[in-house]
Amino acid sequence: MNQSNIVISDYQKDILQELMNIAFGNATADLTNIIDIHIELSVPDIELLAIRELPEYISETIDTYSETVIINQKFLGDFKGSGLFVFPSSSGHDLSALFEESGFECSQLSGSSLKIEIVMEIGNILIGACVGKISELLNTSVIYSPPQAIFVKENKYDSLVNLFDSSQSVIVMKTRFQQKKGEGFILIITDQDSLDWLKDALDKFMEAYQ
Repeated sequence: MNQSNIVISDYQKDILQELMNIAFGNATADLTNIIDIHIELSVPDIELLAIRELPEYISETIDTYSETVIINQKFLGDFKGSGLFVFPSSSGHDLSALFEESGFECSQLSGSSLKIEIVMEIGNILIGACVGKISELLNTSVIYSPPQAIFVKENKYDSLVNLFDSSQSVIVMKTRFQQKKGEGFILIITDQDSLDWLKDALDKFMEAYQ
């Protein structure tokens, strides 16, 4: 992987991984408060990538499906970037069924429009809880853009490059989630514009515990 444009120490990476572990746990707890399901999370993984490597990274991360749905939500502040909730279309339908069974209130839509709204709400909950917890732990705050749904055919993720400055590199924080009716990934991606702040914030976080 091309890491020439990002420099982060192993120590800082370890701290960030632990914060992600806390944040992802916070995200699933928030979801469980809404629908009574148990979600298992993998240990968070952190990668340093050039933007052009992002489509291949996601393609290698998930299995091949005829269609994948990605909920993208941007966040702005000292800590800024995009949260991606990535899952096969069939898994999205299964997760939306759980929401409907739980009595979760959505607008009066039907069919595919309702499913899109529901899975966008799932992404909104998980991304918001995850990013919000990281921001809280690092003593800052963020604002969010409305979530957007991206539909990808046959693992063609090149369009994701357009979400970022193609000249930059990114830090990708990933976990896999699994539950009985589906699986997918949560990716938190932040770019070079907030890297200096992030490194300083991680150091200050650890100083408070020394």
